Amino acid sequence: MPSAQRDAVRLRAWINRLFREFFHARGVLEVETPILSACGNTEPNIASFHTEFSGHGDAGARRRWLRTSPEYPLKRLLAAGVGDCYELGRVFRNGEAGGRHNPEFTLLEWYRVGWDHLRLLEEAVELVNAALALVGRTAALRITSYRDVYQDVLGLDPFEASDEQLRAALGEEMIDPSGLSRDDWLDLLMTHRIQPGFPDDVMTAVHDWPASQAALARIRGGHPPMAERFELYLGSFELANGYHELCDADEQRQRFENDLQRRTLRGDVLPPIDSALLAALPLLPQCAGVALGVDRLLMALLGTDRIRDVVTIAFPGA
Repeated sequence: MPSAQRDAVRLRAWINRLFREFFHARGVLEVETPILSACGNTEPNIASFHTEFSGHGDAGARRRWLRTSPEYPLKRLLAAGVGDCYELGRVFRNGEAGGRHNPEFTLLEWYRVGWDHLRLLEEAVELVNAALALVGRTAALRITSYRDVYQDVLGLDPFEASDEQLRAALGEEMIDPSGLSRDDWLDLLMTHRIQPGFPDDVMTAVHDWPASQAALARIRGGHPPMAERFELYLGSFELANGYHELCDADEQRQRFENDLQRRTLRGDVLPPIDSALLAALPLLPQCAGVALGVDRLLMALLGTDRIRDVVTIAFPGA
């Protein structure tokens, strides 16, 4: 039998319709981009699936990678002048199966030309509020900085605390420290100590992340420099991750190469860098983009901690 109940299947259909009506009213174009790519995601904490192409050699690389998000081709469309756009579709991440994770899941990703991440955050909040209204719910909004949320919950400054202080703040959580970086400890504190305490009836928006966690976001100078990035939570569910997008191809290439160095140290697979994206970045207009996990949103709306309750047929173990 399917893992999701009929109410969850119906709610997903309503949510998909809501997304399309929401963006149509705002003049944001729906697009489709490839699921298979000749390049993978270099992010050290994301594992890509890959498959082998058996057709004619003129078709390019034999090894093809299933997308972990549509970000790279969407940015190539933006660089080509398509304007504000979004995609609603399936993405794939290897090794992720559990209560809140399925290796195949649905992502909504959209981009706004001429916007920064804070303006885009306002629109993401509007969209989540519209989704909440479908089930007769509302949520208060709390906007806070990365630094403030760590100080409020844990009493430590994430930019100034020592690695030993970060480890101690995990308390009784049993974590193998082998190979973990400072950013890994910070991420563990967010997922194990901070995020679980977010109230169910509150949307929490966290902005100004460490520059070392910028990924594809711009970095704003200062002491310390900050990544122009936000994450949006509904209760304890992480829903969305948004950036003021980086347009500097040289800087982005260096970040990709740094990712591959970390992967090499861990003995992980080394996906090829997406040279087509790097070639497009100098033409990318100033913009902001955000990816929202649709399955997580459905889980939060229905009050379930199990992704299998909202996915028609879940991966075993999810």
